Amino acid sequence: MLAGEDQNDCEILAALIRAHRPDLGAAAKLVRINDPVRLRRKSGPDLAAAVKALAGKARAKARQQRAQLLGFVVHEDLDGYTDTHYERVRRTLTDEFARQCQEFRTALALAAWESEGWLLLFPDAFPHVRPRWKVPAHLLDRDTGRVKDAKEELKRGLGLPVFRESDGPTVARKALEHRLIPSPRGTNRSYADFVGDLTGWT
Repeated sequence: MLAGEDQNDCEILAALIRAHRPDLGAAAKLVRINDPVRLRRKSGPDLAAAVKALAGKARAKARQQRAQLLGFVVHEDLDGYTDTHYERVRRTLTDEFARQCQEFRTALALAAWESEGWLLLFPDAFPHVRPRWKVPAHLLDRDTGRVKDAKEELKRGLGLPVFRESDGPTVARKALEHRLIPSPRGTNRSYADFVGDLTGWT
């Protein structure tokens, strides 16, 4: 089950899940909850209520599909760096999901700065989408969790045609298709934390 900010983010996540958990097989369906995720600024009872609503929808969607709920992946762009604020948000959300979702596994995709920062970890995927696209040298092999507004960096730096948010899922699928995942170029703690959650599923 996937919940994210929008369809593009969920499609990026789907490619990452397939890459990191090939053992789930083709029989495993990745189903999206349409409600946008807005958790990072919540705390206390507000956060508990928001997580309860999301988890309830995941359970209901599984019943509707007549399927077992294997796990729940929740995405939100943090619009911030992998710093102490990130650590605090991740710890708070992890604890709340663990408290409310004991009967299935969860993975938090709290992307720093945003999902495009994760795509930068797979620069060789971009030319497979548009042959003229080339990730600028200053964005290669670095901590992409420290890149502010990676989406704008891609729009300015890739070349023509200009990168659009809707290109993100295609980049992720090409990274999967060409087996660039799970071997990132560079680092991003938020990505590593997500992969840790995902690969920790037993």
